[in-house]
Amino acid sequence: MRAELSSAPAQAPQGAAHAAPLRRCIVTRACLPKSRLIRFVVGPEAALLPDLEGRLSGRGLWLQARRDVVETACAGGSFAKAARTAVKVPPGLADRIEAGLRRRCLDIIGLARRAGQLGAGYAQVRAWLEAGRAAVLVEAVDGAAGGRAKLMGRERRLPLIALFTARELGEALGREQVVHVTLGPGALAERLLAEALRLQGFAASGRVELPELAEPAAP
Repeated sequence: MRAELSSAPAQAPQGAAHAAPLRRCIVTRACLPKSRLIRFVVGPEAALLPDLEGRLSGRGLWLQARRDVVETACAGGSFAKAARTAVKVPPGLADRIEAGLRRRCLDIIGLARRAGQLGAGYAQVRAWLEAGRAAVLVEAVDGAAGGRAKLMGRERRLPLIALFTARELGEALGREQVVHVTLGPGALAERLLAEALRLQGFAASGRVELPELAEPAAP
């Protein structure tokens, strides 16, 4: 069972940037950084469009990046009330958002590989950790707990993303399956962490573990 709605913002890492642009969720009324929300706009023929990149023109309608919040907005007519006009909400909106966020995360992982900013496989990730080259750890949700525990025991100050299967990670990296991945410091690691935090609110399983880090950059 999912948690009840709350206007309190999700727990953020200590030291989060106070200057990050804030927007108010039209359901919970929580005022949060844009990087922790989903933006929507009303497009042609009154169609509601999720704007995961935050680039579509038009007045933005913002929701906290949580499945239950999106489902409440759809059921309660929150979009039409906020837009002050009739709005056509597409079916399965929360599922579409999850699929879009999942695709964005995996695309970033693929970009990091092509840019030489990614290590994959237990031995390579371990080497990156020992060399201090790792900024974010990504672990397959269906990977063996033993291997994950050994790596995490080496470096618990790094954020951990465990939202994807070994097959999903493998497809993003041109392999059959991948369990252990790490990204080096930089914009791609920051973007991945920001997108993963949003995806976490929609995924049925998995988690993102954050140590005491600065707030990731907005996507």
